[in-house]
Amino acid sequence: MKKFVERLLIFFIGLPLTVFLVVFLPQKCHLAANIGIVVLSGLGAAELAGMFKRKNMGVYPMEAFILGISGPLAMTASVSFNMDQELVPAAFIIGASWLLVSHIFSPADRFSEYLGRTAAGFSLMIYPGFFMIWIIRMFTWSGAEMTVLIFLLIVIMNDSAAWAFGMLFGKGNKGVVPASPNKSIAGFIGGGLGSVLVGISAVLLIPEVFASRLVPGIPAGIILGLSTGGAASLGDLGESVMKRSAEIKDSGAIIPGRGGVLDTIDSIALGAPVFFAVYRLLFG
Repeated sequence: MKKFVERLLIFFIGLPLTVFLVVFLPQKCHLAANIGIVVLSGLGAAELAGMFKRKNMGVYPMEAFILGISGPLAMTASVSFNMDQELVPAAFIIGASWLLVSHIFSPADRFSEYLGRTAAGFSLMIYPGFFMIWIIRMFTWSGAEMTVLIFLLIVIMNDSAAWAFGMLFGKGNKGVVPASPNKSIAGFIGGGLGSVLVGISAVLLIPEVFASRLVPGIPAGIILGLSTGGAASLGDLGESVMKRSAEIKDSGAIIPGRGGVLDTIDSIALGAPVFFAVYRLLFG
């Protein structure tokens, strides 16, 4: 019950704050929201580094944070300050170069750590930061406020409807995915329906942003909702596998009722590039 109340409080605080950042602070191509994405990416990477450490693939927390923000920070500089778009691949090259050369002068007895540390470092640059940069890219579009809000609503409704359907109808059909045995078939169906409902609503209520010439009308909303919601569910399950591998329940404890930052943005991270691609295909 305590966890349920905490999740409600975070929802009623986090959602209005997100709406405020996206809708009411559009200056510099939504710089305020972009900074939020940078910080979340760094914190998520630091939590992931903690999982790697449990498998003797150590990366220092501050190093993990810097690697994690490299992509989103470069993209923010590109879109908010009109800097060269080559900053993003340059950030990846700089981070990769650091990982490759930083242990050259380490004592020989530490060379055995090199492969694990390098593999962990590459992972920290990519996830979640290089997934989250697609949200920053969305802020360059016309009608970005509504586009990003619909994306977030698809993910949130997927999570909320999955939880509600699982509670109401999930008894007896759980355990279909070993990575998350508490998830149920009913929950997956409910999550998909929630995402589709948001996609259809976007097409019907915001035609100036969600009008498709490729697949006109409601089918476009269904495709957008299903693809993004499906990716969001897979993002949640993928992070569950990582936590099980690290033998932990939550990635952290910074967010009451949800666990860590990575527990909160896992669905958003994988959903962002899928939404970006499908939106550009159908509505771009």
